[in-house]
Amino acid sequence: MLDAKMPEAWRVLRIQSELVDGIERLIKLNGAVTVFGSARFEETTEEYRQGVRLGELLAGESIPVMTGGGPGIMEACNRGALSQPGASIGLNIELPFEQLPNDYLDISLNFRYFFVRKFMFVKHAVGFIAMPGGYGTLDELFEALTLVQTQKVRRFPIVLVGKRYWSGLVDWMVDTVLERGCIDAEDLKFFQLVDTVDEAAEVILEYIHSRNA
Repeated sequence: MLDAKMPEAWRVLRIQSELVDGIERLIKLNGAVTVFGSARFEETTEEYRQGVRLGELLAGESIPVMTGGGPGIMEACNRGALSQPGASIGLNIELPFEQLPNDYLDISLNFRYFFVRKFMFVKHAVGFIAMPGGYGTLDELFEALTLVQTQKVRRFPIVLVGKRYWSGLVDWMVDTVLERGCIDAEDLKFFQLVDTVDEAAEVILEYIHSRNA
């Protein structure tokens, strides 16, 4: 939501301050994994439980886990990561219905501007994992795919967790988007579809180990 009453010059300064603060707070991160997913999954759901396990698996290997900092899958991943060697990080966003940071964060940043927040998601990432989610998750997923496709960032693993959830989207990309020539067959190799968070963590860990070899 824009600062309707704020002069343009001051808005630029506010954007700059968010960039500077984010870079300064996260500068010591050594390759985080960014996890996206819906804020709407309750603690009793299987998706939430899987989020906790994913956070444990990644942070247990001393990998920082970065989420949107809110409830649902974001909270679950941070919750799993918090007791592990890897840092638990949340990049919260101000929304009209007020998304509060969850209680499982080593580092918590608050953003007004989506594009600054998304920049921070990418800047320190060595991998993206997309769990089931809505518009926000789709936005972040396709932003990552676009950046890799256009070589604006170094190619890193982008993993979709949940074949039942994501297979319809993947089928559409193959049967319609690829068929109409809007993407190339190679573009479909920018992501992997897996069924469990254990598989997703394995993909990320293999990449990190090969990168550090």
